[in-house]
Amino acid sequence: MRYQKLGNSGIDVSVIAHGTWAMGNDFFGDVDKDRAIRAIHASVEHGVNLVDTARAYGEDCTAEKVVGEAICGMRDKVVLATKVGVLRAYGGNYVKCSDPNVMRCELEESLRNLRTDYIDLYQIHWPDHNTPLAAALETMLRFKEEGKIRAIGVSNFSVAEMQVAVDVADIASVQPPLSLLNRQSFEDGVLDFCAQNGLGVLTYGSLGGGILSGKMDKIGIGGNELRGSFYPYYEEPMWSKCQQLLKMLKEIADARNVSVAQVSINWVLCQRGVTCALLGATRPQTAIENANAADWELTKEELAVIDAAYESIMG
Repeated sequence: MRYQKLGNSGIDVSVIAHGTWAMGNDFFGDVDKDRAIRAIHASVEHGVNLVDTARAYGEDCTAEKVVGEAICGMRDKVVLATKVGVLRAYGGNYVKCSDPNVMRCELEESLRNLRTDYIDLYQIHWPDHNTPLAAALETMLRFKEEGKIRAIGVSNFSVAEMQVAVDVADIASVQPPLSLLNRQSFEDGVLDFCAQNGLGVLTYGSLGGGILSGKMDKIGIGGNELRGSFYPYYEEPMWSKCQQLLKMLKEIADARNVSVAQVSINWVLCQRGVTCALLGATRPQTAIENANAADWELTKEELAVIDAAYESIMG
């Protein structure tokens, strides 16, 4: 496993991070809790030290509670990241809220859920445009001064919002979407801003909701399987285009004797400024496969082949 500094935090994090959105058990299909806990253990055993979660993952903070149970007895081996600022309202709807009083309640609840007295990286999940951003950031600074969090991060922020976060709270990191299929963070300048300002970058959606593993079938939307409502790759015309891209990725994977998922992960890790890639894993074997993606690197020639195929197929 390789490790990098997380921005200005002084914290060393593995380039592969264990994401836990699926452990909310209400978005990525049914998840077996005990197996999901074993997956976190498998990640840690293979060198992954960053585990990322959020209060909004699952009703009643389900994912945080699973993580809290998983890291019990091994807190010193884990860089624990969670998020504030998104509430689950009646009916399961998401509400962005960065009211300082609400943030305080969220922090205390997250500490209980995670069975810890401090959080290594506390992130504002989404900007709340009904609350002054500076007020939310100043609240995060108070949490840090109290010793309840070690570093401040943001997620899904624009360049202008990140600039405010740097100026007010000297943030350590940003969590933007990035994958072979989602290059928004190139286009909107987020990655450039992070590189220029020394911010850590934790990419989410690094496998495009699983499709870049090469193992997914088309999925419906309903029950506990809702990823098709967030990721556009499971409907035409994107589905067929993705299959073309996956065919090329498989050729590289076969030549390397690695998996398609590992090629897709490696592409993310090769992008300028990326600190680590968040990968959801609810099975131990998947966690191990993800961790092993850090053991090698794509060549410049392979990266050029991948990017040329993307341009040709996706237009």
